[in-house]
This record gives sequence, structure tokens and C-alpha cells, in this order.
Amino acid sequence: MANTVFIKPRHRVQVKPGAVVTLGQTAQIAAPDGGLIRRLKMIPLYRIQPSDKNIVIIDMMQMIRAVFDVDSSLDVQMIGPSQTIIEVVYEKRKVSTASFVLVWLLLFVGSAMAIMNFHEDVSMQQVHRHLYEMMTGQAVDKPLLLQIPYSLGLGIGMILFFNHWFRKRINEEPSPLEVEMFNYQQSIDQYVILHENKESLRPLDDA
Repeated sequence: MANTVFIKPRHRVQVKPGAVVTLGQTAQIAAPDGGLIRRLKMIPLYRIQPSDKNIVIIDMMQMIRAVFDVDSSLDVQMIGPSQTIIEVVYEKRKVSTASFVLVWLLLFVGSAMAIMNFHEDVSMQQVHRHLYEMMTGQAVDKPLLLQIPYSLGLGIGMILFFNHWFRKRINEEPSPLEVEMFNYQQSIDQYVILHENKESLRPLDDA
């Protein structure tokens, strides 16, 4: 037990271009000796190259080989994921105010047009007229008594649905959009792991 080391690879790690990826960055390490843990954390696994672009996969076998190069007497126990996704984060270009305003206007106008077209397709104005006539007995062209609360409720409903008010989250429950984005990210990660990890693919004529 004294020579046993437990290593749990992290799912995703962000590093800068040209950085040296160490075992301590890519995994959690547990061992009886604190000095051994500090020494293992400093083990270099990979240096980011310009040809790597933005994704590198560190396989658990690379971690085990790196540990054995330092001390072959250790009993390495791997738990958790079998790969770590290294995401190379490049410096982002600053977005100009004009570009931000243009994108905001496109999204605003596009969303407004989509909502208005939907209401026109389902004859929402006609429905409001009938409802107003049923409740009051009067026929009007613009039943504002229904249209104004409906418009406010539509906006409040969108806020509650997406669970965000600007940057502030209303509660801890994820919104449906966040769940879909999580599932989408999981699918991307699985694809990247299979196609970027050269050790998981071996040609037929490769000995």
C-alpha cells in the first residue's frame, strides 16, 4: 500500500499555447506520501506544439508510462476517465462595438420576426378579439387588456425558461438550453477522443 498511487484523469483542461502539460494539471493524484504527490505532479507529459491547433488528447497510458519513468516500483491505480482533453486557449480578438451592435440587431430583429410570424400563423390577434368579446361582451379591434399582459408574460416566460436574467442565474436548476448544450458538448468530446487520440486508432498494416 505504501507504493500505491491513485490517479484520476480530469475530463478537460485548458492550457496556453506552447505550455508544458504536467501530470498535476491533467489528473488528481492520491498517495500516502505528500512528497511523492508533489514530485508526481511535476512530471511533464507533453509540450503543446503549433501543429496541435486547439485540441490534444492525453491518454492514461501516457500518464502511467510517465510515472514509471520516474519510479518503476510504484503501483499505479487508474480511476475515472481514460483520457484527458487538453484545450489550447488562444488569445481572443477583441470584438468591435460596431460588430457587437450589428449582431445584436440581427438577433433582435430575427427573434421579433419569428415571434410575429408565429402569431400571424396561429391568428393570435383574432383569438384575443374572441376572448375579449367573450369576457366583456364588446367587440374591439385592439383588445389591449389581453395583449399587454400577454406580451409581458411572453417575456417573463422566456426569462424563466432560460433561467437567466442577463448574467444572473435565477436558480441552480439548468435550463433546457444548457442541458442541450451539455449533451452537444459530450458528443463533441466523444468524437474528439476517438479521432484525435492516435493511440486508439491503428491501421491494418501497422505492426
